Formats: sequence, C-alpha cells, structure tokens
Amino acid sequence: MIKKNRSNKRWLQEHLHDPFVKQAQKDNFRSRAAYKLQEIDQDHRLVHPGQLIVELGSAPGAWSQYVVRRLGSDASGALRGQVIALDLLPMEPVDGVQFLQGDFREPEVLQRLEALLGGRRVDLVLSDMAPNLSGIASADAARVEHLADLALDFAVNWLGDDGALLIKTFHSGFFSQIVARYKQHFGSVRTLKPKASRERSAEVFVLARQPKAHAAES
Repeated sequence: MIKKNRSNKRWLQEHLHDPFVKQAQKDNFRSRAAYKLQEIDQDHRLVHPGQLIVELGSAPGAWSQYVVRRLGSDASGALRGQVIALDLLPMEPVDGVQFLQGDFREPEVLQRLEALLGGRRVDLVLSDMAPNLSGIASADAARVEHLADLALDFAVNWLGDDGALLIKTFHSGFFSQIVARYKQHFGSVRTLKPKASRERSAEVFVLARQPKAHAAES
C-alpha cells in the first residue's frame, strides 16, 4: 500500500508539472493526448477538410476536439467533413461529432457504427483504444493485440484507396506480431513515439497507409 501511495503521489506531481497538461488547459483540450495526435498529423498530414473520419476509443474527447478544429467549418458553420466517434465510456458532446457509446468488441455495436457510414468509405481511422490491464503480462499483451486486430479488421473493410489507420498500442509480447500483421494489409507501416507520449510509457503509435487490398483490386 505504501509503495502504491508513493507511486500515485509521483504520478500526481508529474502530471501537475507536465507542460502538455498545462498547454491542454490553455488550449481547452480535454486531455494532453491531443498533442500526440497533433504532432503525428503535422508530420504525416493525416487530417484534411472533407474527410470521413472514424475514431475508436474516443473518450474523453481530446482527439475528437483536435480533428474538428483541423477540419474547420464552411461559411454556414457546418463541419467540413464528418467525424464518428465511439467509446465504451460516455463522452461529453463535441460539436460536429457523432458519438456512439458501446463496446467495439460487440457485433451489435459494430453494426450501429457501420449503419452510420451508410456504405461510404472512410478516409481515416483513429484508434486510441486501450484495454483494462490486469497486471498479468501475458493476459494484458493478448488484450492489447486483440484491440489492434479489431482496429485492423475495421480498417481493412472500410478504408478508401488513400485511407490511413493510426492506432495507439503498447510494447508487449505481441508487438512484433501486430506490426507484421499490419504489414500484410498496408504498403506503409511506421511506428511512432510523439514527444507528448511520456518516455517511461510503453505506448507507441502505429501508422498504416496504402491499403494493399485496394491496390490489388485496381
């Protein structure tokens, strides 16, 4: 218990002095996670006006906020694009974002999401999904791999020819398998560690582009 309390206190001190936390408060972002996506977007030009974007694991909504700001509005005030966000947890509304609450692992929830797409191809899939960790390394690694596979399956089925998939995942026993599986379906797969991702964190981002299935069909 003492060790846990010390760990919590250390995390709180780190959080309070984190420059990205302070910047998020100034920029009115719901979490510092917005700057992870911002850096990746600036480096790789993922978000463009007119896109249809699906975000998996969207709560509390910082990525949704960033995407909406990047898409911008037309003269009538309408969002220049469409954003559909999904999470198991509730999320406070973000103007311009269609939000679905539900477990992406359940077929019924996936069907609701697909119904919103109306058969249209997606330009960008973002996944910030993270599993509840048990502390058992093998079980946690399997959960991480499962979420990566779910995002991949959705992207393979719904991305357009020039679509991209960006996921947050974690270095674990299955990380190399995750990357290898993504390379089976995309011509370009890169692993990224933005500055806003804490160095001691095991999180890493995988950016996949050039869907191979579409290239084979053309």
